[in-house]
Amino acid sequence: MNTAARADAAPAPAGRAAHSGLYAEVQVFYARQAHLLDAVRAEQFAATFAEDGVFDHSPGVPAARGRADIAREVRDYNEQRFRTDPVQRRHWFNMLDVREQADGTVHTEFYALVVTTRPGEPRPVIAPSCTVRDVLIRERGELRTLSRKVTQDQELFG
Repeated sequence: MNTAARADAAPAPAGRAAHSGLYAEVQVFYARQAHLLDAVRAEQFAATFAEDGVFDHSPGVPAARGRADIAREVRDYNEQRFRTDPVQRRHWFNMLDVREQADGTVHTEFYALVVTTRPGEPRPVIAPSCTVRDVLIRERGELRTLSRKVTQDQELFG
């Protein structure tokens, strides 16, 4: 495996490192997003995106654009994937890098693991492992995701 090529595929976000207040605010924002996503509260999850937000989360699936499309994508994905497979999924975000930009946006990059637990199985499955890049903006003083690009680590080998 060519590690240099992998490193080039995922440069760190540019900009000023966030002050502790912004960093904590972003962590709280992501905690709320993850809880909504894991509970499949699709409309509330979509409301954490800007009105014209983009959610690009799975290889080979077109990005969802706008809150209605994002909510539909979350509902459809869960219905198609887990209709006959009762699971509890947890999105675990870590290694968060937060960078303020001159234009007022906030660029973030973090690692995400998706943990899936099934009834009667004491050991959860951890997959996929991902890198997530977001552009955050403020709408009426609240953070919102303008764009999210999720890259599964498996994609780096293909």
